[in-house]
Amino acid sequence: MSSLRHRLARKSLLGVAAVGASALVLAGCGAPPPSGGSSGGTSAANSSYLGCMVSDSGGFDDKSFNQSGYEGLQQAVKDLGIQEKHVQSKADTDYDPNLRSMVQAGCKLTVTVGFLLGDATKNIATANPNSHFAIIDYSDPSFPKNVKPIVYDTAQAAFLAGYLAAGVSKSGKVATFGGLNIPTVTIFMDGFADGVKYYNQKKGKSVQLLGWDKDKQDGVFVGDFKSIDKGKVLTQGFLQQGADIVLPVAGPVGAGAGSAILEAKAAGTNAKLIWVDSDGYLTAPDYKSILLTSVQKTMATAVESVIKDDTQGKFDAKPYVGTLANGGVALAPYHDLDSSVPSDLKSEIDQLKKDITSGTVKVSSKSSPVSGS
Repeated sequence: MSSLRHRLARKSLLGVAAVGASALVLAGCGAPPPSGGSSGGTSAANSSYLGCMVSDSGGFDDKSFNQSGYEGLQQAVKDLGIQEKHVQSKADTDYDPNLRSMVQAGCKLTVTVGFLLGDATKNIATANPNSHFAIIDYSDPSFPKNVKPIVYDTAQAAFLAGYLAAGVSKSGKVATFGGLNIPTVTIFMDGFADGVKYYNQKKGKSVQLLGWDKDKQDGVFVGDFKSIDKGKVLTQGFLQQGADIVLPVAGPVGAGAGSAILEAKAAGTNAKLIWVDSDGYLTAPDYKSILLTSVQKTMATAVESVIKDDTQGKFDAKPYVGTLANGGVALAPYHDLDSSVPSDLKSEIDQLKKDITSGTVKVSSKSSPVSGS
């Protein structure tokens, strides 16, 4: 375990340093080119193109992170007429062999899904300079020129979610927990914490956040992205402490939080869930009745865009940075719980989005690829 913690801490420092450096030259990154149906000629030209993807240990059916990325690959098949191949990792030790198998299969571009694949992606890409790679949620200045990072300033959208949660909470307590203490998780928690704090400042309130201390960068974590039962137990603990809105940043472990809140609702407690990465209303429909919103990364759009560029000979290593301004991150609709959000709060959140986009309101996280912009 000490070796694992050391490895994750080293990755965390690399990732944060990399995206921080990238921000100096990439703050102006725009939205990916719009995707759409391609002509028959384009489809025919791409018929021999093989686009590939390797998941992290959460798997492609995680209803969140990996699933959203894979939807981008599927959309590229539909729109661009490419062929696809994907492989699901069951453990960290699968990353290198799975990536190697993609190269051996003749993949033109392989997308790796997640921070934890950073080292494996760099190693395999360095050994195979004629193959192209893209990695979601990780950037490293030592990446070779055949790797394109796809990163997101999710703190911006999570800030909106924190403000929303504080405004909707009846108990005056909200909570969050993560899978692992790594930058791509804590960036959500930082933004959420600051959104709650901003609400308190604006309204003269004292809504309390359980599960994360931004100043100390310390909080509650499952320890992985698999232990759904532990996610349920953690959520039950938050509910017992009085929290009535919970944000799990733990991929499929979010299902454990959803289960705990559904049970609490059945017992008469009016608690709510906020999903991450994808719009949980669509990807985790079992929790529709308790889902307040989701902090989204539009990963499918970015993945398809990178693949499209590669099919057209336009691949480059410049990171794509998703923000509120370019639509790379977003706060999902309130769906069935729309009536639980007061109209004035909706208006405040709409304005807050504009203020963040314009820079009037600054959202910062040490894990943010465009911190302070």
